[in-house]
Amino acid sequence: MEEKEKNKKQKHQHPNDHQTTSKSSSTSSELAFNPSSQVKGLRFGGQFIVKSFTIRRASPLELLRLLSLPPPPHHHHHHPPFPSTTAFLPTNFTILAHHAWHTLTLGLGTKKSKVVVFVFESENMKAAADRIWPPEIPLGEVSKKLIRGQKGCEMARFKFRKGAITFYVYAVRRIGNVGFSFSDDLRTILQSVVALKDFLDHTAMLALPNQRSINFVPSAVAMVH
Repeated sequence: MEEKEKNKKQKHQHPNDHQTTSKSSSTSSELAFNPSSQVKGLRFGGQFIVKSFTIRRASPLELLRLLSLPPPPHHHHHHPPFPSTTAFLPTNFTILAHHAWHTLTLGLGTKKSKVVVFVFESENMKAAADRIWPPEIPLGEVSKKLIRGQKGCEMARFKFRKGAITFYVYAVRRIGNVGFSFSDDLRTILQSVVALKDFLDHTAMLALPNQRSINFVPSAVAMVH
């Protein structure tokens, strides 16, 4: 019976879904793109309340810190890293709400938080999305507004479980296009996520260098707008 369940899970696993133990990332030739209307979104299990928890758009430097990548050289500050990438991190409210929900349910509530990263095939696509995407959004609306809302696009989805944090990475291109022009950035991001150690406590996600409290807001946030 257990063997049957195991085979069933393997059968339905998405080709771009990766576990924490993955040793390598897919290249552009291995990406499995699907129309945005069909690509998988975020998974919540039975934790319906979690859908109301919010994530916020991250600054370029916040993404680098999260991925444990070095900041760009000083003379490159006007050229942000991953120029076609937009990332969303859990808000302080979400971090605290996860703890409260876990406590109220006597340990039955999820402690897993989510990071969502979109790597577009061009800087123009990213700019267009950034103009209409809100700076903060409930997790439950990500699939409808950020994924399904990308009309005429197709996406390759990657999912990595890192302890208390689940990373969702989406490569986005126009339907009909071949290859992926920012495949190097995508590969770097995927490899960095794979190399991350598990987050045993998802508040550690906010514990970026020099952070002293959960309410710390890095100066880089001001650079977003």
